[in-house]
Amino acid sequence: MSLKDDLKGIIPEKELEILPNRFDIIGDIAVVSIPDELVLYKEDIASAIMGKMQNIRNVLNKVSKLEGNRRVADLEIIAGNSTETIHKEFGFSYKIDLRESFFNGRLSYERKRVASLVNAGEKVLVPFSGVGPFAIPAAKSADYVVAVEMNGAACKSFTKNCKLNKLENKIHIINADANSIPNLLKTEFERAIIPTPYGMDRFLKTISPLVKPGGFIHFYTFKPKEEIKELIGKYEDMGFEVLFHRRCGNVAPGISRWVFDLKK
Repeated sequence: MSLKDDLKGIIPEKELEILPNRFDIIGDIAVVSIPDELVLYKEDIASAIMGKMQNIRNVLNKVSKLEGNRRVADLEIIAGNSTETIHKEFGFSYKIDLRESFFNGRLSYERKRVASLVNAGEKVLVPFSGVGPFAIPAAKSADYVVAVEMNGAACKSFTKNCKLNKLENKIHIINADANSIPNLLKTEFERAIIPTPYGMDRFLKTISPLVKPGGFIHFYTFKPKEEIKELIGKYEDMGFEVLFHRRCGNVAPGISRWVFDLKK
């Protein structure tokens, strides 16, 4: 049964139509976006989620989109008493406070996929690293990982997560704006993983000079499906071989997140 099915008879049918049927699960926290028209039913929605998912101890309502340089949303606790959790995926653990740091639980498969491509001995660069969900799995195989993150709170959690996963000796965290990477780093890398925020495609050109010829870039962008063919041509014109691409979920009507595996 869906969340909407669970709430039939509690929320009027007309209002129920606008309730999102999906919610994000991060550790023992569920994050839902409740439309303004349904705020009177937020406790009922939280109860339905916790009844459906026995491992959920806290339910948060995302009352704003990602905002500011820290890329965090405004979250309201509607069940439970915490925005902190430990999220586990594919053998790795991430401690995070969702009010302080961004985390996308829907990219777990991508994190596993990309980490599986990292070869022993590689030096890997990860801008927009957050609390470490791309960098930590990559570090398992890599020689070392350099991760850059602007959000100081995320860097503190990331440092704890390196210790939690026993990889603190293989990851160097830099608390800085990704725009400053060319001035901060002179090392060349065999691989870069770029989980680019919305509207920041320029970072492909920013990071590319730091990747060795023959090296790899995993680049994430937000585009409608009809632009993908043209985008592949653009990347080829930039000197990349497009090895693979796939859609990684919808983010808005007609707009999806896409990943491109590029060889320089």
